[in-house]
Amino acid sequence: MRDIYLTERVQEAKTLLRKAIVGCQADEVAEIRSLGDTLERWSDEILNHHRSGASNGPTEGMNLCVKRIKRAGRGFACFEHYRLRVLLHAGGVHWPRRPSPPRIRTRTPYFNA
Repeated sequence: MRDIYLTERVQEAKTLLRKAIVGCQADEVAEIRSLGDTLERWSDEILNHHRSGASNGPTEGMNLCVKRIKRAGRGFACFEHYRLRVLLHAGGVHWPRRPSPPRIRTRTPYFNA
């Protein structure tokens, strides 16, 4: 399975996937045969990874982040507080820019040594 995802060409991935499906379906262990059936059902989706290069990894990572914040918060009474905590953790909060304080002009001190 790992080799299927590591290859860059769709045709090579299709050949490797077909070999994995046939090998799994011919196995005597029921769980391995079930894996072969699952791979056959999901073969289009697996090969689409090679066609588009898309992955749901970033989405799953963000979902894990949100769940971790929810567990750490032990329940938020206000949805806005929960939303803000998620945005703060994910780096998606854009605070309004405050004006910088005025610069106090002073003369340069003279040091007589």
